[in-house]
Amino acid sequence: MTAFSLNPEEIARCERLRELTAERLLPLADKGDPGRVNRPLVQELGELGLLDALFDSGALDLCLLRESLARGCTEAETALALQGLGAHPVHAYGSPAQRERWLPPVRAGRAVAAFALSEPGAGSDAAALALAAEPDGSGGWHLTGEKSWISNAPEADFYTVFARTTPDAGARGVTAFLVPADRAGLTGTPLAMLSPHPIGTLAFDGVRVGADDALGERDRGFRVAMTTLNRFRPSVGAFAVGMAQAALDATLAHTAGRDAFGGKLKDLQAVSHQVAEMATRTEAARLLVYAAAAAYDRDEPDIAGRAAMAKLFATETAQFVVDTAVQLHGARALRHGHLLEHLYREVRAPRIYEGASEVQRAVIAKELYIGQAAGAGAADPAARGQG
Repeated sequence: MTAFSLNPEEIARCERLRELTAERLLPLADKGDPGRVNRPLVQELGELGLLDALFDSGALDLCLLRESLARGCTEAETALALQGLGAHPVHAYGSPAQRERWLPPVRAGRAVAAFALSEPGAGSDAAALALAAEPDGSGGWHLTGEKSWISNAPEADFYTVFARTTPDAGARGVTAFLVPADRAGLTGTPLAMLSPHPIGTLAFDGVRVGADDALGERDRGFRVAMTTLNRFRPSVGAFAVGMAQAALDATLAHTAGRDAFGGKLKDLQAVSHQVAEMATRTEAARLLVYAAAAAYDRDEPDIAGRAAMAKLFATETAQFVVDTAVQLHGARALRHGHLLEHLYREVRAPRIYEGASEVQRAVIAKELYIGQAAGAGAADPAARGQG
């Protein structure tokens, strides 16, 4: 198999996922309250075995799962992804005791996880985070400060929290901790946001964490954060591709059936060319996402750059496709409850979270120049034929 084609088994699995989404997940999503954790939906994801894929599947399989879910129910896709973000550090860096305590209920959908990295003054610049971890004199720390824009806050059951254990050390002075939600001194407030999934702030008032709460080594938490983001960035692109495909599907149906100017809307060249552009960009984004995921599964050296390209292109593409779909549908697409009205609210956030588009461009450029420097010993092509 290559990154650019799916075998019959994978195609059939994606079709079955879309059926399950329509039959069992979408009805639960429709009953949920916007801006709140939908625990019945999370539990259903666990009962279907879909949360296991966060830990047991390769990056490409995870992308296929997220794309399939997003095409039919963005709420289910987001609930699954947030479980992965919050719990992957426990899976990859947690102690045996931490894994035994938290991963089974996460897999079953009984415990809700959250990834607490961003702060009011440290969003894209994660190395600048300021949540202070002050030594308590007995091998532990007290956490003091604030986290913001945290998905699933303040309703999660535990948080993967990144705090500064060494002042003025940039990325090298951050440690990751597993902090249960019932820890004394931890409070939170929900935020009313454009996107419908839960987001909030967390306040740490001397929250105590011990050495047994650390995820990985002291002062190596930035690595925990980046490896988690590198795993999920291609699949953020898959989420975007799923939304773009849903918008494209709706547009094909609408333009084929809508009467306009003595024919169908699709017969207008201005319309058909826009639909062709939507389809081409969606397919290009899909292939870039698959390629990045396959590179991750093969443990290739340029994962960071590929993941950044996949997230950048796919999320920007989804924004274009959904916006164009709204334009071609007209006013009906802006009514509350319309699929495109929902997608229009959902599609904006992925261009910001897990590294804004501008950050992805910076990562891509950095990786390109690292590669250029590594190959600088080769003959300079510009100097060929001289001397």
